[in-house]
Amino acid sequence: MSEAHALKPSPARWLVVIFPYVWLTLFFLAPFLIILKISLSDTAIAMPPYTPVFQGFGAIGDFISQLDIENYIFLTDDPLYIDAYLSSLRIAVISTLLLLLVGYPMALCMARASAGIRPTLVMLVILPFWTSFLIRVYAWIGILKPEGLLTLLLQTLGIYGPDDQVQIFRTETAVFIGIVYSYLPFMVLPLYAALEKLDGTLLEAASDLGCPPWKAFWKITFPLSLPGVIAGSMICFIPITGEFVIPDLLGGAETLMIGKTLWTEFFGNRDWPLASAVAVILLLVLVVPIMIFQNQQQKAEGK
Repeated sequence: MSEAHALKPSPARWLVVIFPYVWLTLFFLAPFLIILKISLSDTAIAMPPYTPVFQGFGAIGDFISQLDIENYIFLTDDPLYIDAYLSSLRIAVISTLLLLLVGYPMALCMARASAGIRPTLVMLVILPFWTSFLIRVYAWIGILKPEGLLTLLLQTLGIYGPDDQVQIFRTETAVFIGIVYSYLPFMVLPLYAALEKLDGTLLEAASDLGCPPWKAFWKITFPLSLPGVIAGSMICFIPITGEFVIPDLLGGAETLMIGKTLWTEFFGNRDWPLASAVAVILLLVLVVPIMIFQNQQQKAEGK
């Protein structure tokens, strides 16, 4: 009896297990169901600007009878939304690759630095988080605009003439610069966590066996850091796909991303049902990389 009583989960352990599910239900599942309901409603000139409005369990039959999928059909007919999805995915993929190219050498240098200086390097990576995200993006406006600091620097160095200006602001290039700068810590930290655990004796053994450094990197370092690569890529790719602030402030009219489209439909056109349908499809698109990330995490934990 005593052993059975000892094996019985305590209320505190049940609370630890249940709390994440309660959190996800309240802050993910419930909002998603609300958005899904609105996406199956019709636009109305009212407040809120959609119908039908769910008014209790007694109205479930009427509510279901009024649901339609015309908003989802409209999304497939209008090329604007398809282009917005494809453009967002393209920008997210390119940005993630750029982040990996910039972040991996940084993380590798941090992991191979002396133990005493590593905390300082980590602090420098997360230091931008101490400043408002909007302020940091606005700072890039002052740098990239035609009469900004970058133009002044190039003119001072003699690379540009007195009348020449950098034409980067309000282009897709400016969006990539803003995204890479803003999301770089999210790529560096998972990579650093994976590279820091790397056993240095493996590289020493490879060197003793005549393996050149570049080959040892591709045969040992990079494969062992794949969990960090996947984690950093997913952490960056998912929010970049729905990014709104950076494309809106640094991009031009030709920079089409689904986040800007969502904002226009919600607050410009006030078409909440259509905007909700856009959000639901975006979530379904992002479910695939999330599932890949979770599968990779389970494999890593299994090892």
